[in-house]
Amino acid sequence: MSIRLKNIWFRYPGMDKWVLENISYEFKEKNIYVIVGPNGSGKTTLFKIASLIYKPLKGSVFTWDRDFWRLKDKEALILRRKIVYVHEKPVLLHGSVLCNIAYGLMIRGYSKEDAFRKARDYMNELGLTYLLDKNVNMLSAGEAQLVSLVRALILEPRMIFLDEPLAHIDIEKRKIVLDLIYRLKEGAGIAIATHDIYLAYMLADEAILVENGKIKIMEREDLFHNMMLRHKQLNTLV
Repeated sequence: MSIRLKNIWFRYPGMDKWVLENISYEFKEKNIYVIVGPNGSGKTTLFKIASLIYKPLKGSVFTWDRDFWRLKDKEALILRRKIVYVHEKPVLLHGSVLCNIAYGLMIRGYSKEDAFRKARDYMNELGLTYLLDKNVNMLSAGEAQLVSLVRALILEPRMIFLDEPLAHIDIEKRKIVLDLIYRLKEGAGIAIATHDIYLAYMLADEAILVENGKIKIMEREDLFHNMMLRHKQLNTLV
């Protein structure tokens, strides 16, 4: 089971330059994909197309062998709810952490009581119950990012796209996030966009470099050396 991109072209309104050019790639379940590339290279755009947020201007997106953008609304909704995209900057609803985590469960058919119970049990298992009654406006940047991740992972998606998931997470909570990712891999595909050299090397089953609107599949060791070289170049410029 997979999400397959076929000959994808995309550019934003008012722009002449293509952000993605003739991209074909397949994200499969039970694999971890690490996507790297310079800022503005198209990583986030690639994620938003693969997670069915953006419709490509040309090409097709096949979700579990169904041509997604040709499906009727009801069929499309069923497939879309199997996929989650987590923004680099957390987008949380007003209210408590508990309400945020339970929300996705409720719109998928859970009763409020069952959704709240599952959310409490999940957070307790992670040692994060102290966050449940906090208003999201009182969260630190790292806590907000962690809540957005938990809210996505509790849905047990078949495919999840994480944009810089550890950007604001402290060392103590990184282990929680990594444990969640490894747990999710047992039944889902995971794609991670990151500038974190060591995260990329540690997690990747397959590595993808996005640059100038195109993608290149890389061996994990080659990816690591490529990122190290870029890191040194940036430090030299500074």
